[in-house]
Amino acid sequence: MKNVTVTIKLEMEVPDDWELAKTSDGIDILSMGNGQYLDLTFEPMVTDDIEGTWTNEVDEGFMDALMDMVVSEDVAYTLTVPPAH
Repeated sequence: MKNVTVTIKLEMEVPDDWELAKTSDGIDILSMGNGQYLDLTFEPMVTDDIEGTWTNEVDEGFMDALMDMVVSEDVAYTLTVPPAH
């Protein structure tokens, strides 16, 4: 069995009112203003409640606007074989 590590570096141009925020669990997220939050993990996740339920269900217009903000993207894959026990 192998492990895969995926490192994603994403640079975006975002509106001036977007800010960094943290959940109570210490997870870094983006505050998009108007009580909206964005977590860019494996897929974009959004919520109206920073401590509530996150979802990947967003409308196509939001996704198009989000993708237009991407300046550059760099994805690296590394395969490793863990030591035998």
